[in-house]
Amino acid sequence: MMKKLVVKIILLIFVLALAACGGLRFSQVAPEAVNFHPKKIAIFPVEVIGNNEEARGSVEQVVAGVLAGKKWFSDIIDAESLNRQLLANVELRKAMTDYLSKLRTVNFTDPDLSKKIGELANVDAFLLVSVDIWSYAVEKGDKVAKVSLGMKLYEASSGKLMWKAGHQIADSYMLIKPDLPKVARDVAREMVGYMPH
Repeated sequence: MMKKLVVKIILLIFVLALAACGGLRFSQVAPEAVNFHPKKIAIFPVEVIGNNEEARGSVEQVVAGVLAGKKWFSDIIDAESLNRQLLANVELRKAMTDYLSKLRTVNFTDPDLSKKIGELANVDAFLLVSVDIWSYAVEKGDKVAKVSLGMKLYEASSGKLMWKAGHQIADSYMLIKPDLPKVARDVAREMVGYMPH
């Protein structure tokens, strides 16, 4: 009888330990997101923190590919397509520049500018992605390929932040370095699984 109790306790501890390891590093969903089902989404150009400019193009492609694979949206405007629209449309470029300036300097999402961007780009939502870490490192004696991303999903018509998340993966290796875009794809897949749609 005592053996069975000990086995049950060990199994319970094991299950709880596994449950604690799952999930994202951070994820927050707005209460209004329950009724938020965008059909068209734009991915803003990726913000790179630090000196990892080479990550920008890879992450933009990875995030667009992961979203397309979900088949949740009727239209996805990737960062490259959005950049072409910005070059062709002065009004959209000014609205987006002003919007991002306010967002980055005073952390304010201007609802009027957000709505204007949504109308001009013909989208219901936009996704802002940041690359926080993009490197090979040594942690506790192990060599790792490490990618950390942040994502924020805004409703275009109101400018409300519907979801934000952060996650990272450190993929350990011995001889052959894992490809950082592949690690980024794994990070993005896990994150997008938590995104309201």
